[in-house]
Amino acid sequence: MTETPSTPEIVLLTFVLLASAGGFFWRFGPILKIIAAAKAEPGYSLRDWPRRIGRFVWEVMLQAKVVRERPLPGLAHAFVFWGFCAFGLVTLDHVARGYGGGFLAHTHGFGRVYFAIAAAFAAATAISIAGLFWRRFVVRPKWLGEQVSVESGIIAGLIFVLMLTYLWDWWLGGAGGKENWWAHTLALAIFLPLIPHTKHLHLVLSPVAVAAMREGFSAIPPLEGEEDFGLVTGKDLTQVVALQAFSCVECGRCTEHCPAANTGKELNPKAIAMGAREYLKEFGPGSEEPLLGKHLSEKAVFQCTTCGACEYQCPVGVQHLPLIVGLRRGAVNTGSWEDDYGAKLFRNLERQGNVMGLSGGGGAKSYPLFDGTQEYCLWLGCMGQFDARGREIVEALVKVMGHLGVSYGVLKKEKCTGDPARRLGNDLAFGELAQANLESLSKWGERPPKVISICPHCVRTMAVDWREYGATPQVEHHTQFLARHAPRLPKPDGRDVVYHDPCYLGRYQGIYDEPRQVLGGPREAERNRERSFCCGAGGGLAFLGEEEGMRVNETRARELAATGAAVIATGCPFCQTMFQAALTQIEGTGPKPQLKDVVELVAERLG
Repeated sequence: MTETPSTPEIVLLTFVLLASAGGFFWRFGPILKIIAAAKAEPGYSLRDWPRRIGRFVWEVMLQAKVVRERPLPGLAHAFVFWGFCAFGLVTLDHVARGYGGGFLAHTHGFGRVYFAIAAAFAAATAISIAGLFWRRFVVRPKWLGEQVSVESGIIAGLIFVLMLTYLWDWWLGGAGGKENWWAHTLALAIFLPLIPHTKHLHLVLSPVAVAAMREGFSAIPPLEGEEDFGLVTGKDLTQVVALQAFSCVECGRCTEHCPAANTGKELNPKAIAMGAREYLKEFGPGSEEPLLGKHLSEKAVFQCTTCGACEYQCPVGVQHLPLIVGLRRGAVNTGSWEDDYGAKLFRNLERQGNVMGLSGGGGAKSYPLFDGTQEYCLWLGCMGQFDARGREIVEALVKVMGHLGVSYGVLKKEKCTGDPARRLGNDLAFGELAQANLESLSKWGERPPKVISICPHCVRTMAVDWREYGATPQVEHHTQFLARHAPRLPKPDGRDVVYHDPCYLGRYQGIYDEPRQVLGGPREAERNRERSFCCGAGGGLAFLGEEEGMRVNETRARELAATGAAVIATGCPFCQTMFQAALTQIEGTGPKPQLKDVVELVAERLG
């Protein structure tokens, strides 16, 4: 707008801006109050600022995670975000012109360059928002949800208008006229108060949520005192949970990659985050109303395999797994969860110290006892002690260690690490198991011995979850051990192998390259590495009986078999057990692939 504004125009502009800002804070204020009123999270602190700032720059400013996981729509979203960033100075100049005080010149100097750059972003943003509108309202991917948000369409239209009015004014060198200026102003004024009322609230909250995430993947907060049973009622919801719940953008990336949602279960990770948000909006953070009920389903919560695909995919910092495990804690620790299989599992862990409920030490008698002089304490785990396939994998590892001249021993009284109890929410059973094992490992000095295990669940639990109870051992997975000693092992023999990434080895610990190095470049399933599909055993589900809908293990086994590889290789005994059962159900005329652990393939090369 080049004309000098009149007094009535200035008065009108002031009214519009105050009404817009007032509408925004009128809607946003109650949300801030809810988040602030929630209790502080136990054990949480804003440490490690360099890492937090780095994550903020990478995930928020550069939109790297958004683009990486969904390249085309992600890039469109990124251009919309970058367009808004570029328009910050443009908007300030636009409002200033309404009061007769514009500070950027269209014809020369910095203003000319900046307006040109903003025009490029405006064009990209207009194209991107049109594409996102088409995707949301015409293509309508099922992961976005069945209901179409009218507000989302209105906001998309307002963004499009903002970009077009700016481009028109820029094209005319800042002489777009009062009508164009007012159209831009009104679009902006209408857009602002709509933000807190829609999923676009993530524009304000998600940068904070990303920067304030709990450190560590699937970081389960410690309980605070004897009266803390987990997430039972609204008073147990923390500020971190509330912030993340209101940050959810409802994009459906978590649902798209969730094994339960993909196989016809009730669980939908997006609905968990949104359910927490709706509970907070209706009952508030201090409510005594049970969390599991109207907005959150107990059945859905206990269908989670804790594979972490949801948490890995989320672009706005929502950490679903601590929320889900927290809800499980509340149900288990208060006794409201009734499940025969779960009760049997907990009895087995409490009475015999293993998931099978067997006594006698399983396969531990076959190996030398650890006395503190050996290089490694070989951790058998429940599967390595009591499961036939697990024992075969341990035997293969022992063979390789013998070939390398590496000494080892096993504990006389090894118990389950407590992984299934931890993921199912039984803190009492988990704590007793963790303390008993740490006591057994503490017999050889203050520094626990080096541990090697065939089970990613054991490795993760020992390395991370045991920290609540003392100094954790230095533990590594056997594929890491094999990769370090690869130069001293026979080269891959050329067998046609497809590798399956176990969730607790990949997403939980970032171990992707080591198994592939040992296998010598295996085939890849369509869903691999960070996007690998779960076998269905995690989160204690291997012990909870039959599933509804399609079976997760059969779904994944079909994907792996469809690659045509002669051998399916993995690095987890739970995956072995799940796929062994699933392959018997796969129909076909051709031979079924063999099922091997990575270390078994290495041991076979030794002759």
